[in-house]
Amino acid sequence: MSEPTYRAAVEEACAQFGVPGASWAVVVDGEIAAVGASGVRTAGEARPVTSATRFQACSISKPIAALAMLRLVDRGVLDLDADINTTLRSWRLPRTDDWQPVVTLRQLVSHSAGLTTSGFPGYRRTDELPTLVQILRGMYPANTPGVWVDTVPGIQFRYAGGGTLAMQLLLEEVTGTPFPALMRELVLDPIGMADSDYAQPPSPALNDVLASGHDASGDVVAGGWHVYPELAAAGLWTTPSDLCRYALAVRAAYAGAPGGLISQRLAREMLTAQIFTTAPDPIGGLDAVGLGPFLSTSGPARFGHSGGNEGFRCHLLAYRDLDVGAAVMTNGDLGNYAVQRVFAAIAKAYDWPDCPIDVSDPELPAESTLAQFAGRYRLRAGFELAITTVGYDLQVTFAGQPPMTFTFIGTTGDKAPTFTSVTTNTILRLEGGILMFIQNGRNIACERL
Repeated sequence: MSEPTYRAAVEEACAQFGVPGASWAVVVDGEIAAVGASGVRTAGEARPVTSATRFQACSISKPIAALAMLRLVDRGVLDLDADINTTLRSWRLPRTDDWQPVVTLRQLVSHSAGLTTSGFPGYRRTDELPTLVQILRGMYPANTPGVWVDTVPGIQFRYAGGGTLAMQLLLEEVTGTPFPALMRELVLDPIGMADSDYAQPPSPALNDVLASGHDASGDVVAGGWHVYPELAAAGLWTTPSDLCRYALAVRAAYAGAPGGLISQRLAREMLTAQIFTTAPDPIGGLDAVGLGPFLSTSGPARFGHSGGNEGFRCHLLAYRDLDVGAAVMTNGDLGNYAVQRVFAAIAKAYDWPDCPIDVSDPELPAESTLAQFAGRYRLRAGFELAITTVGYDLQVTFAGQPPMTFTFIGTTGDKAPTFTSVTTNTILRLEGGILMFIQNGRNIACERL
């Protein structure tokens, strides 16, 4: 398949899923051999996406941050297997009842520490931003619960962005350097990731190179994008080419190339499975976690990571022992479905060996389903809620509370449409035309007004 053909696949996939823009970079023979871009940075505007357009890297921020941590381990500044509480100062992992859990950096970066707080919704550009310690403690103005252990560490995989934030705080405290500057010193500058930065919010001087995020309906996210003060977990703005530079640096260290960013011993540990996931990633079949990247344990060894912030979806995948890989970034909430198709086209174009890529379609609520939820309800005497629709989501306003977003998660076995608020672990479901409010295991039928 020629490059124009897989460009056509990009454009077709973006059009199918309402993704305004995409950018990609492909590694061939150990070099970034092909870069491309399609669409626009902001829906309704003419400014095109280019190879220099920066997207939010979302959770791909995590393995790149982990590489900085490993550089400090290599220097003897940090110990992968020491209790993080022996070093942390301004916040420490709290006790769980009468038990003080012991958690290590190895467990944090392999998502096996048993920590809470999977992901982060970000903040509007007009919001007051919390400090890192406020986020870890779950204190105002943080919009997520605090971080603690509620599962025995080291036994099983559970994705936890909260653990990455604990790592971030540890790095800042042992070096005395703010995280964006530390990342530039330890990783971004040495690798040559010149179009990347962990600063949040990004400098206004960069506005002309930033893509806007878009919801599932293709509408621009309020303010253009959300701000993520959870820097190590979700704060990187970058390009596909720079993500490929990270992958090439990891491969070089693994191979023991001169000038490797970390020692070959540590790089090989980095790309060794620490824990197995509950399900393989649809792109590349990544089914385990190393020290930062996700890994495949069947077929040719691969490593990578996916990412999703408000209005952005992206993926990075590279072969450990072959000089090939790619990164694809999009500025739409349904971009993961486009990314699957773009990776499938790239893998075919460059004849990647044994690379499973599952192409799926989103399950989205029909307009008639959304309309059934809209209205006013009484949850109990004196307590009401109002539901309106925004794109494919529900905007729910409980008495005395600001509006909350509930996202469609599918239907139950009896075809009852279900929406959830990730922030509050609350579910709204229509059962036989009756709205059910589900929280903390309790189901409450709501009276329509």
